[in-house]
Amino acid sequence: MSRPRLTRVDGDRRREPFVALDEKAVRERAAAFLAGHDPAGDRLEFLRARFDAGLAWVHFPEGLGGLGAARELQNVVERELEGTPQLDLGVQTIGLGMAAPTILTFGTDEQRARFLRPLWTGEEIWCQLFSEPGAGSDLATLGTRAVRDGDEWVVDGQKVWTSGAHHARWAILVARTDVDVPKHRGLTYFVCDMHAPGVEVRPLRQITGEAEFNEVFLTGVRLGDDLRLGEVGDGWRVAQTTLMNERVAIGGAPVRRGGGMVGLVTETWRSRPELRTHDLHQRLLRLWVEAEVTRLAGTRLREQLSAGQPGPEGSGMKLAFADLNQALSGLDVELRGEEGLVYDDWTFRRSDTVDFFGRGPGYRYLRAKGNSIEGGTSEILRNIIAERVLGLPSEPRVDKDVPWKDLPR
Repeated sequence: MSRPRLTRVDGDRRREPFVALDEKAVRERAAAFLAGHDPAGDRLEFLRARFDAGLAWVHFPEGLGGLGAARELQNVVERELEGTPQLDLGVQTIGLGMAAPTILTFGTDEQRARFLRPLWTGEEIWCQLFSEPGAGSDLATLGTRAVRDGDEWVVDGQKVWTSGAHHARWAILVARTDVDVPKHRGLTYFVCDMHAPGVEVRPLRQITGEAEFNEVFLTGVRLGDDLRLGEVGDGWRVAQTTLMNERVAIGGAPVRRGGGMVGLVTETWRSRPELRTHDLHQRLLRLWVEAEVTRLAGTRLREQLSAGQPGPEGSGMKLAFADLNQALSGLDVELRGEEGLVYDDWTFRRSDTVDFFGRGPGYRYLRAKGNSIEGGTSEILRNIIAERVLGLPSEPRVDKDVPWKDLPR
């Protein structure tokens, strides 16, 4: 019996059966692909051909980098294509984990065909224009305006904490298109051309000394209506797809047993016996257990995704990831004593990615502080878990039915 797959075409749900592909069939497709394409040749051409063969993300529809197969069969593809040209996940995280599922769910056929292939191959890098100086945790209060002018929208406003904006070609953008309705109902979702006139990107230097974050100023930026995702005024619903996928991308990424941050700490523990104490040993054991529980929970969450879009469970994963990463990076610094206080490089630079594993313990400790802010603050995620997972009463919201223009600012 075929398993149902939930897809969306122009915002409408419909059910289609999975293509009858099992592990053996996917393995054979991967082998046939390798027989016809040399991994040692041009990297970009190899990735383009892999996308066209449906081996980019097998659960996507045919013609859009997939085979319409079960999501878990992607693991088969990755094993068969190990050692071949791979994606730069550090630079492409926002495109792959947030923009792509949103475009697939709400995009038109033309938008899917235009954006998904170069997004996956890394030819076009994406960033996320959501948070603003006055709208972070309460994103729905954002004030960036988009005013319609014929077949175009004119966008004015400011965004902040935008990772990778300095090398992005496109951005996913939420803007306010109606000020006379409550805050959640007056938003519209766009794809923003980061090379358009009026887009200005300025670096934000972080506690690590780098500037992977940016603030982005939008002044009279003109976007065609063909760059709108979803219906006018339906931006909050579209953004929820992005946010739920974002939390899975940050907190639920695949990690091998004993890998990730806990692997770095345990390697130091094994190789430096002179640093060990009984108290540090007990703390490491507790964190090892937490890391393994988090890893297994992430595996279960990714398996649930084969049934459709991620739900509020992703908020729990992201919350656990942030707490664990901060605890492990702190233990790493403490374990090394005075050595852990030495910072490797304070040079100001426009980094391309977050390098937890190529930098020293001081960098990891400082950068992990951002894990409880980016992708939704831990405080907001606890509210989501309380309301949408545990079914507890929501916090009082006096502005829920107030038109945005009447909200105090």
